[in-house]
Amino acid sequence: MHILLLASAFNSLTQRVHAELRDRGHAVAVELALPGGSLPETVRRHAPQLIVAPMLKTAIPEEVWTAHTCLIVHPGPVGDRGPSSLDWAIHEGVEQWGVTVLQADGEMDAGDVWACVPCRVPPVPKSELYRGEIADAALEAVMLAVERFAEGTHVPRKQDVARTADARLRPRPYLDQSIRRIDWAEDSTQDVLLKLRAADSQPGVLDTLLGGEWYLHGGHPESVLRGRPGELLATRAGAVCRATKDGAVWIPELRPRRGPGQPPTFKLPAVRAMGDRLPPLPEHALPLLPEVSHRTWTDIRYREDGNVGFLSFSFPGGAMSAEQCRRLLDAYREACARPTSVLVLGGERDFFSNGIHLNVIEAADDPAAESWANINAIDDLVEAVLTTTDRLVVAAVAGNAAAGGVMLALAADEVWCRSGAVLNPHYRLMGLYGSEYWTYTLPRRVGPATAERLMREALPVSSASALRLGLVDRVVDCGPDEFARETGGLAARLASLPATASRITAKKTELDRLESSTPLAGFREEELARMRRTFDDPDAPYHALRRSFVHKVRPACTPPHLGPGPAAVA
Repeated sequence: MHILLLASAFNSLTQRVHAELRDRGHAVAVELALPGGSLPETVRRHAPQLIVAPMLKTAIPEEVWTAHTCLIVHPGPVGDRGPSSLDWAIHEGVEQWGVTVLQADGEMDAGDVWACVPCRVPPVPKSELYRGEIADAALEAVMLAVERFAEGTHVPRKQDVARTADARLRPRPYLDQSIRRIDWAEDSTQDVLLKLRAADSQPGVLDTLLGGEWYLHGGHPESVLRGRPGELLATRAGAVCRATKDGAVWIPELRPRRGPGQPPTFKLPAVRAMGDRLPPLPEHALPLLPEVSHRTWTDIRYREDGNVGFLSFSFPGGAMSAEQCRRLLDAYREACARPTSVLVLGGERDFFSNGIHLNVIEAADDPAAESWANINAIDDLVEAVLTTTDRLVVAAVAGNAAAGGVMLALAADEVWCRSGAVLNPHYRLMGLYGSEYWTYTLPRRVGPATAERLMREALPVSSASALRLGLVDRVVDCGPDEFARETGGLAARLASLPATASRITAKKTELDRLESSTPLAGFREEELARMRRTFDDPDAPYHALRRSFVHKVRPACTPPHLGPGPAAVA
């Protein structure tokens, strides 16, 4: 079928639906619902057989939904309505939720139901839940609805909110800051965490801190540190620890409230955001490879199970600043000093990595210099993985990865990817040539022609397509919560295989052969030379594209590369 995706942004769920529909042989185009655009005219131009809206914040015009079947993805079970579905679910501490695909009509979220898939709500931030359990359920529901539409005989069922047994499933308003507000003197740690998780990554929780107004982003429990409710207690890895009435929480990121007539603000690591406002606080650092028994937050962890080491990392939004790359490199080197034969590198649930940290770069006094520092820091990390010859390295891609994050994964000996992950192995949409040794690792895996196509098309790739292309070696078909356990079992089996020792021995031979013919340093030098020219050119598109990305400037029109195209090519 020819399917048109209508979306407010080409976000993670829209990308996944796009990739998976193409995998199934559908011709898919995307149109962004932008201010000033004419959706009826756009739809007439595309002449789709079906319209699907994975993430749409505005109503579809009557002229469109009366002429075409329009399927809306709502992140809530049947009967739930309103713009803050997931926010309310997390805020109220529900354990079970769902995703509904319904037909657009004259009332928001009230149309006939084409599919509904339940899902769990683990204690994770909203954005992580959205990319994980919600995205899995949404994908299943969309594919079921599309299949039913294609059959031509399915009759969607009417909604009847009055008969819904669960009283929480009803039309509800936007969850505003008056409800999200934290009372540090009265709210328990659990209440604070629910409010922080329900507001991640947008809109954050508005709060007053050190004489300024800030949106707090992210929240993790701390079980040891204590202080007066609301007091800042310590820092760690760019985050701040703040006391509650019965404990404390770590807050990784802050965003200053936008002042009248001021440009939009953006999230930064909390310590960096507060700058000189922050009073002297102890840096409550953990060892680079922490093995702590008490419940506390850190963005890099290490553990061992027999001959397998697990180095996990989780950075907000998947972005990796120069400082984060350096800390991860230090931890990687320590992990490589341990007596293991297999090292698993990656997150346990969400993002693997999206490459360099554009927000930190934008906030720097000299963005060009910070860009250069960041790209060299991530290159150093990738080089360390590429030149590890005394063990097998497995990249465990639990969630989405993009740009340099994909190339970090490709540096490993094997790449294991969760079935729900989406990969974006390209750079050009940010006006960059790219680095991270991609000119070596990407063609090595998929061949020069496919590497060139992936870079040129700049489209998301599903895990199934990544496996067919050779981007990944294994797809782990499981939910987000099961990925760490599944990869742990697979890694243990890999370490026990007799062939693993000979594979490790062969790594050094192969690296020596490569260094004698086409040294790795040559790939890096050529890539960085092109990146340096871009960074140092104030008129290069990268700088404007970075600013637009960081400040969430909506494009003037739908990017051309999202237009009508054939099904995915393996």
